Amino acid sequence: MAWSGMAISGNGPIRSKALVLYDGKRTPHRSCGIALAETFGRPTAPYQSLRRGGITGHGTCGAVVAGQLLLGEFLGDPDPTGSVTPALKQAISTYQQRVGDEVDRGSSPDLVCNNMTAPHGPFRGEARHAFCTGVVGQVAQVVDELLREHGVEVAASPVVLSDGTVFDPNQSV
Repeated sequence: MAWSGMAISGNGPIRSKALVLYDGKRTPHRSCGIALAETFGRPTAPYQSLRRGGITGHGTCGAVVAGQLLLGEFLGDPDPTGSVTPALKQAISTYQQRVGDEVDRGSSPDLVCNNMTAPHGPFRGEARHAFCTGVVGQVAQVVDELLREHGVEVAASPVVLSDGTVFDPNQSV
């Protein structure tokens, strides 16, 4: 599914916010991991390393990895010596299944960034950007739904756009 640049009705404010942040037409573009971290209100610095599949393009799609990290941040045990929580274990299992079934990989046999994006032309090209924008939106929606299933609701905060206006994702769906 290609991203059209408009909020997709019925997909929720989290997905709408992620699409606006990644797309970069109404606000400065963020990388896939940073757009997802910011969407869910998390510090963005560690997510920089997810850009373009771990910087090199040879790693797993940064959006997919960001989704897994977000689930860990919200559902994991804050004690660094603690065990994996049952909620996180279940959410990750479901996440991996849903990513495999629902996230658009194009013609790629795997989730490696370069393999997913190569059929869409140059990395900085319009077709590739539209493809990745769609992936970011899909991941945001899956993470949001899984968090809600585990009793965690993340409010999508407004975003100040490049023209100084405010995009409220809660008003766009």
